[in-house]
Amino acid sequence: MISSQISLRILCSFSIFFFSYNLQCQGYSFSGSRSQALANASVCLSDVFAYHNNPANTSGQKQVSFGLAYENRFLLKELQHQSYAVLIPLKFGVLSIGGNSFGYRDFRTFKNGVGYSMKLLEELSLGVQINHHLIRLAAPYGLNQTVTGELGISYKVTEAWSFGMAVFNIGRNELIDNPMERYSTSMRLGTSYKISNMVLALAEIEKDISHPLRFKSGIEYSPDKNLLFRIGFATHPIELSFGIGWVFSERYFLDFGSQYHQVLGWSPNFSFRFDLNK
Repeated sequence: MISSQISLRILCSFSIFFFSYNLQCQGYSFSGSRSQALANASVCLSDVFAYHNNPANTSGQKQVSFGLAYENRFLLKELQHQSYAVLIPLKFGVLSIGGNSFGYRDFRTFKNGVGYSMKLLEELSLGVQINHHLIRLAAPYGLNQTVTGELGISYKVTEAWSFGMAVFNIGRNELIDNPMERYSTSMRLGTSYKISNMVLALAEIEKDISHPLRFKSGIEYSPDKNLLFRIGFATHPIELSFGIGWVFSERYFLDFGSQYHQVLGWSPNFSFRFDLNK
């Protein structure tokens, strides 16, 4: 009886794991609690985690910046997600380095890459990124590796209103040859509008080749310069999210949040970011 219960738990965890992994679009993953608290409507956000969310939005960075993030998907240790990002301003443009890992002992994915962004015009920015992906399976399955590319565009209509677009895996790179499986290609288009000095509204649509069109939206409210509250909503699947941000100073930022899936439950997350020489 005990053995059957253990086997059932392993099977359920394994099934949920692959369900969650498919939601990550086989290689694409968001990062940073600010993004996750806003239902990942983050194609217009410009913090250090823009490396993961839209490479074009790193172009405005003026200082060397670091970010670290952690998420526990559905409160399962097998679904841990860790990520990092580093932005380095150059004389022309911004160099970015980052990566993430997802999974646990017997099934784990890694993504590491480098990107570059620059302003083509004062209102228009472009970012590109090259990523190396590695999937590690328990013996006897071994490893799988490939390379993907990303492209991001950001356009500022006014100081308060902006648009963003990001495409992941432009070349439709293969995951395995037989049977042929590919890393999914995903495109996101969104907008943000600063309603007032205290309220930022965001909305975007996301289309993955293998999944239905998804709508995401979020609101960030800042009653004080050191405190931020965030809520978000997404469809297909329906997810609710919320979070809080704490600004220690002009250099240090700490964010907490969680997403709620109506079937699989909670996914708490937190992230820390700081500017080196602000």
